[in-house]
Amino acid sequence: MKILYADSVDESRLGPLVDAGHEVAIDPSLTAADLPAAISGVDVLVVRSTNVTTDTIEAADRLGLIVRAGAGTDNIDKVAASAKAISVSNVPGRNAVAVAELSMALLLAVDRRIPDNTADLRAGIWDKRRYTQADGLYGKRMAIIGLGDIGMAVAERAKAFGLTVSAIRNDGRSASAKASIRRIGIRMVDTTDDLLADADVVSLHIPATAETTGMVDAHFLAALPDGAILINTSRGDIVDSPALLAALDAGTIRAGLDVWPDEPSSATGAFESALARHPAVVGTHHIGASTSQAQRSVADGTVKTIEAYIDGKPINCVNLRSEPSGNNYLMIRHLDRVGVLAQIFAALRAGGLNVQQMQNQVFDGGKAAVATIHVSDEPSPSVVAAVGAIDEVLNVSSVNV
Repeated sequence: MKILYADSVDESRLGPLVDAGHEVAIDPSLTAADLPAAISGVDVLVVRSTNVTTDTIEAADRLGLIVRAGAGTDNIDKVAASAKAISVSNVPGRNAVAVAELSMALLLAVDRRIPDNTADLRAGIWDKRRYTQADGLYGKRMAIIGLGDIGMAVAERAKAFGLTVSAIRNDGRSASAKASIRRIGIRMVDTTDDLLADADVVSLHIPATAETTGMVDAHFLAALPDGAILINTSRGDIVDSPALLAALDAGTIRAGLDVWPDEPSSATGAFESALARHPAVVGTHHIGASTSQAQRSVADGTVKTIEAYIDGKPINCVNLRSEPSGNNYLMIRHLDRVGVLAQIFAALRAGGLNVQQMQNQVFDGGKAAVATIHVSDEPSPSVVAAVGAIDEVLNVSSVNV
C-alpha cells in the first residue's frame, strides 16, 4: 500500500510499515490546496492539522482510509468520505497528557501573570509589588466540560493542585469512565448552570460540532462568578469571541487560550486577533499536543491504526455506523462453501432488501458458518423462503428487534 503522511511525523516510529513492504511518503509541506494533486495512487492518508476537503476526496482513486493523527476530526470532510466508503479514523488519547499539561500551564500562567512578569524582566523592570497579587489555585473549584481522555487527565492534575473538580453527569458513560470519575473524585452535577455557578475555573475539552460551536456565549460567561478563569485547549469555534471580549473588557473573566476561531491554517504567518492581544488573555499557538512525547505516541497510534485497517479490522473509525440501521436482520446458518453468500444476496436483492450491515463467522473445522445480515426492511415470507431454499443453507431466522 502507499501511505502518505501530509504532516510532520516522527519518522523513527514508522519502521513497522516500511518493514512490511509498504511505500511510505512524508510531505509536511502539502496544504489543503495541494492534496487533490498529490492523492492519486494513495491508499492511506495521514494528517494532523491539514484540511482534507471534498476536492481531495473526489480526486482520490485508491484512498480507503484517512487517519487524523490526534483526536479531533473536524478538519476532514467526513460526509464526502462516507459517500465514497472511505474510513476516517482518529488516534484518541495519545496526546491527552500533553494537552492536560498545557491546560494547567495556562491556568498557572493566568493566575500568576507569568507572561507579564517575564516581559517586564526582559525590559529591565523590577515590579515585585505588582506581581505578588495572585489568588493561588489551592481550594479553587474547576468545572470541566468534556470528560474524555483529556478532560480526565486535566482532572487528575487539578486534583493534585488541590482544586475541587466538577463535571456534568452523563449516565451513558462507559464503566471504565465511571470508575475513573470515582477514582479521581470528580463531583457530578445535573446541568450546565449548576456546573458554572460556583466555578472559579472552566476548562473546555470538547470537539467542535454544530451543537458546540459558540456554546461559550454571553449567557455561559454571565453564569460564572466574577474573576473566573476560562481555559480552552480544544477548539476556538466553541467560544463566541465577541461575548468573551465583552467579558474580558468588563474585567469579569480572564482566559488562557491555545486555540482561536480565526487562527492561520499554516504553521507560520501573520495573526491579527483582538483576543490574542487582550491583556487579560494568556495565549499559545495551538500547541497543546505538540510535545515530543505526545508526537511519538501519536505516531505509534497512527501505525497501529493503519495496521488494523490493513488486517481488515479497522479501529477508531468515526464515520461508520456504530449500530445497525433498522430493526430487522436475518440469522442464516449455512455450509461454508463458495458462492453461498452470493446466492443469499441475490435472494435479498430480488426481494428489494438492501444489506445494511453483516457479519459472517466460520465455525471450527471450516465446514459451516453463521451469517447475521441486517437489512433495510422486514423480509417477507417469500424472501425468507427463498433464502431457506438455497441448498447450502441449513436454517434461516428472521428477527425483528
